[in-house]
Amino acid sequence: MASSASPISSSGYNASPTFSGSSTYSSSFQQVLTRAVQMASLPMQQTQNDVNNCTSDQSALSSLETTFQSLDSALQAIGTASAGTVSASASNTSVSASATSSALPGTYSIQVDTLGSYTTMLSQAGSTTVTDPTTQNISSSSSFTLTVNGANTTITPTDDSLEGLATAINASSAGVQATIVNVGANTSPDYRLVVTSDSMSPDTIQLSDGSSNLLGAVSTGAPATYQVNGSSTVLQSNSPQVTLSPGLTVTLLTPSSTPATITVSTDYSSLQTALSSFATAYNAAVTAVQGQVGQNAGPLSGQSVVYTLSNVLQSISLYSSGSGAVGSLSDMGLSIDKTGQMSFDASTFIAQNTTAITQFLGSVSSGGFMQAAENALTSVDDPNTGDIETEYNAYGTQITTDNQKVSDDQTRIGTMETNLEAELSQADAAIANLQAQKSYYEELFQAEYPSGSSA
Repeated sequence: MASSASPISSSGYNASPTFSGSSTYSSSFQQVLTRAVQMASLPMQQTQNDVNNCTSDQSALSSLETTFQSLDSALQAIGTASAGTVSASASNTSVSASATSSALPGTYSIQVDTLGSYTTMLSQAGSTTVTDPTTQNISSSSSFTLTVNGANTTITPTDDSLEGLATAINASSAGVQATIVNVGANTSPDYRLVVTSDSMSPDTIQLSDGSSNLLGAVSTGAPATYQVNGSSTVLQSNSPQVTLSPGLTVTLLTPSSTPATITVSTDYSSLQTALSSFATAYNAAVTAVQGQVGQNAGPLSGQSVVYTLSNVLQSISLYSSGSGAVGSLSDMGLSIDKTGQMSFDASTFIAQNTTAITQFLGSVSSGGFMQAAENALTSVDDPNTGDIETEYNAYGTQITTDNQKVSDDQTRIGTMETNLEAELSQADAAIANLQAQKSYYEELFQAEYPSGSSA
């Protein structure tokens, strides 16, 4: 929400002017000057009060907009949660399963026949045993050729160590993983390079330093085998992860003679939480609007925007679809009491058909409660075109106008004060001069007639 112009401070005139005179009437002139400034300031003070009132109204509107935007966010959370959370579970430990939101609810079965294995190669014993892989290597060559299933990749380590060679192989994206293993005793280590294929298949892997092949076979890989949904067809996979259905992935863990049943279901507990949070946000909005109505109402009392907000809340609480098993908020657990407060009954929600609930909710773009509520809230809390923002900006315009008026009044009063003070100073000086002459002649008469002062 944009900020408006702030009330300006008093300037250009002295709200408590001080008059300095030399006549006996200077205190009376002070009263005249002070009273004149006070009278001239009355319209400006009223305008300043209007500025303060507009600022207070803006603050109340800003608070209301924040409250209604929180309610809008709670509504959006309902839309997100209405799709539910898809989860998958397995009936035994031969597999594990995970599902995305695209997975279809249902049951599946899979039997793991074999887990499969990876092709693994180990560097052969060299003329020099590698006892420190950070400084020694299995070959003195600075460049190697890694061959995986006939495809050659040049490997150039950054240093002459076995660790450097393993790091370079892993960075090559050649379809293998390199590690280092100690095949000797702790007291006499013998570090070797281990190269394992990324897929479970009988891959051919070799590493050459240009003069000799450095790897020897440890094990030849094989694909995993499994059967799905009771089919006699044996399927193969070169990965432990199997896509059993769109959005449903199964990880093969151990062979089993008994098929594992995979159950994919949708959990709506997050929707239950979202509805409860919506009730809380709705009540905060109701309380905020009610705070602007009645005997102890806030600064927006009697203004049309308050009634607009109240009508929006009422339209949300009274929404009805008119069809389906769930046709109102109360059908899915949201009810309104006589004070306008909303409560959520989880038992009502749980007892209701979730398909009927999601149909009633709809979405912000395809109808239903979500679209109706979103349109109602957007009409008042949109940061650019909403009723609250429009009213807020109107007050901002009024504040700017009033501040200019206050500034003009200050200039006018300052000019009046300066002129009046000059006129009073001239009058005071004239009176002081007459009083001085009076004193002179009195003294002169007293000197001439010292015994006739009473005459």
